[in-house]
Amino acid sequence: MKLKKWISAVVIVIVATQHLGAQTTTLDTALQSKAAEWVGSLKLNDDAKAQRLKIAIATHLTAVKDWHNSHPYTMIPEGINPTTGGKLSEMDRQIIICSTKPGSIHDNLMNVLKAELDSTQVEVVLDKYTIGKVDFTLKGYKAIVPDLTAKEETEILKNLKQAREQAIDYKNMKEISAIFEIYKTKCEQYLNNNGRNWRQLYKAYVDKVNTEKKAQKQN
Repeated sequence: MKLKKWISAVVIVIVATQHLGAQTTTLDTALQSKAAEWVGSLKLNDDAKAQRLKIAIATHLTAVKDWHNSHPYTMIPEGINPTTGGKLSEMDRQIIICSTKPGSIHDNLMNVLKAELDSTQVEVVLDKYTIGKVDFTLKGYKAIVPDLTAKEETEILKNLKQAREQAIDYKNMKEISAIFEIYKTKCEQYLNNNGRNWRQLYKAYVDKVNTEKKAQKQN
């Protein structure tokens, strides 16, 4: 099974290499540098593996950027959000059009990551894409809900990791944050459905922070 996965990853890298070779004049040097930096942080001590990963990541970053740049939000007609009834925002429309990119863009990257790295290393790469938003957001929930249970944390972490993997297919932090907001809403609905009152918890947290800030100013 591992051999089949490795062969599949090699095939993907070969195709990606050919793709990059055909577009060397348009490939963003900054994206190549970013891919190299992310892979370098893994300290693999395997140049061949590192090169396969750099190609896969740079190819993915390039495809995400190119799709975003060639698919403006104006390609989605103005309308209403069927969930809220409000008018679709420019960000809503941008997220919708960017979500229509071929699934192979995501799958090709993940296939290489999973074939070349262990699960912890894969998470490191995904965190690079999303600047550590999973850990940062989870810490926020723990601060707002000090008595968060292990079961609640597990569910929240599951949602945040789903957000992270989905968010890597979006170009900038505004879009990445918008994807995380979808899953944060799911987390808050989960808490509400299981005996919590998110609005009260959040208000209590804000009041506490404001009180602490006021006390610091007085000292």
